[in-house]
This record gives sequence, C-alpha cells and structure tokens, in this order.
Amino acid sequence: MYRYLICIFVSILSLCINVDAQRVKVRIHTNMGDMVAMLYDDTPKHRNEFIKLVQEKHFDGTLFYRVVRNFVIQGGSSDSKNAKPGQHIGYGDEADNIDSEFTKKRFHKFGALCAPRQPDKVNMLKTSDISQFYIVNGQVIADSVLTLMEKRVNNPIKKKLHETYHYPHKERLAELKNTDKKAYNALAKEIKDKIDFEYRISDYLEFTKEQREAYTTIGGTPDLDREYTVFGELISGFDVLRKINNLKVDKYDRPVQDVRMTITIED
Repeated sequence: MYRYLICIFVSILSLCINVDAQRVKVRIHTNMGDMVAMLYDDTPKHRNEFIKLVQEKHFDGTLFYRVVRNFVIQGGSSDSKNAKPGQHIGYGDEADNIDSEFTKKRFHKFGALCAPRQPDKVNMLKTSDISQFYIVNGQVIADSVLTLMEKRVNNPIKKKLHETYHYPHKERLAELKNTDKKAYNALAKEIKDKIDFEYRISDYLEFTKEQREAYTTIGGTPDLDREYTVFGELISGFDVLRKINNLKVDKYDRPVQDVRMTITIED
C-alpha cells in the first residue's frame, strides 16, 4: 500500500513537471536581435489569444513603435506595418478585448510581457487589447520607495474606515472607558473587527516578498501592477530589450530607427 501511494505521488509530480515544461515559448525576432518569452499558464485567456494571433502572423512586420526609456517598449499594432517615418502610431485593428487576469504572482518586473489597454475613462473594466503588447524595462527601486507607495494607497483607505466606523462611537468609547471596561472592550473589538474586515476586502496595496526582491534588484514598473495584465516574461534577449529601450525617439516616443518584428512559437 505504501509503495502504491509513493508511485501515485511520483506520477503526479512527474505530470506537474511535464505540464510546467510544456509552457509555451515565443521568439520575438527583430532587426536588433531576438528575445524569447515564456507565456504564463495562469493567464490562459491572454496566453491563448496571443498564441492565436502569432499563428495568424498578426504581429509579423509590425514595429516596436513606442519606447519610453527606463519604462517600457511597446509594439504589435497593425497600423505600424506600413507606417511612414515620423508617422504617429497608436491602436490599429484591435482584436476582441479580453478580461483582465490580475494576480499578485504576476507583476511588472524587468522583462515582463504585458497587455496594454484603453484608458479607464473608456475602459472601466480594464479589459486588455492583446492585439499589441509591451515589455517592461523599468528601473531598480529602493525598498523604502515601495513602502512609501504602499502608504500612499493604504493611508487614505485606513482614514476613511476610521471615519466610518470609529468616529461615530468616539464619545461613547470615552464614556465607557471610565465607567464600564467590559462594555468598552466589547465595543472597541467590534469596531476593530469591522475596520479590519473592510480593509482586507479593500483595494489596499501590499507588495509581496517576491515583488520587493525583484523591484529592488532587477527593477520594473510597480505603478502598473493591478492596472495591466502581465501574461509572460522574457527568458532570453534582455540585452536586446535594453538596446531597443535606449534608442533615440521622436516626439511620439517612436524610435527614429524602425524596429520591426516577427513572432514565432518555439518548438
């Protein structure tokens, strides 16, 4: 029986390893070199739609048309295929928008492959336009800056919760504190529990250990987390990413030197 259980465990472990090993990889070939990216299995909508567009050769002949130094390089828009020098490029023929797939496990570290989208004012649900993509360059960020970013988001949330649940009982708490300790403790706990619960379900910001390690070592763009879906990451070609990121650009952030691409699925 023991051997039987061991065999089952080994079989399951082997299956998990094989599934992970079968993660789809794509090669982004450019006139400045190649980058290879791995697509995440836990963002399946983005992975599947991106693979479909690659197979349809949607990206072939398009440009990396937007380069913002120490931030991102963006490309794939269909209207970049035959764009004249200096022409402003934006959204071409869009694929169907797909639902966002936000997860703390996937974030905007250096080399992250991500889906752009239209602004909030026309896209309140933050759906992705997978017909183009961007790759994060970013920069290294001090741990203290990440903490300040958390406070900038979280302090207003905490203040609002205290105004909602604590302030209306402020006088009552002061009265009970001097007259009925048991009732005071019960009311204080009830208020604290409500605040804690509402905070946990709020849109508070807390960087994970993995995020902090990445942002303080290899860098990235944490401001984009929870705003845009990350669906893959580079596994090679980081030097090419840096070269493209350092290109001279025009007033539209388009590189003066065209960077054209073709994308294929790796065997």
